[in-house]
Amino acid sequence: MKKKEQIERDFEQLVERQRQTIYSVCYLFADERQQADDLFQETLIRLWQGFDTFEGRSTEKTWMYRIALNTCINMDRKHRRRKDTSPLELSVDYFADAASWDSSEEHNPAAQRLHRRIGKLHPFDRALILLWLEDLPYDEIAAIMGITVKNVSVRLVRIREKLKSITD
Repeated sequence: MKKKEQIERDFEQLVERQRQTIYSVCYLFADERQQADDLFQETLIRLWQGFDTFEGRSTEKTWMYRIALNTCINMDRKHRRRKDTSPLELSVDYFADAASWDSSEEHNPAAQRLHRRIGKLHPFDRALILLWLEDLPYDEIAAIMGITVKNVSVRLVRIREKLKSITD
């Protein structure tokens, strides 16, 4: 059994390697940076809680995507049920600096429009389009989402059509 310090070091290295992956998921489910930071922190908590049970049957990236997506989808559901939810009161500490917020997207009208349109999709569809935008192969998207490759293909066609029809 690993010592606590080694486990913590392994976790930090894992997060360092995959921080952009985690933050990309959180950003897509957030309306503003503070919310993305909160989702990022909550995802890190969930990853830490499940770190000792990760068996390596999938890649670390696939495992982290699943945790991040499930965390963001669950938080999104809670937020939609309780419109008066206040932001989390936790500090983002070490990992806040690790997360990269591309401020150029805040001033890019096309990126803002796409973000708003994606935000109007159902959480499952949002997750699928995120993975596609991350340029993951269909078989990896299928593994992360727990659906078939054919289902990924069909759903993405429908989602892209839906995004074209959504008005801002």
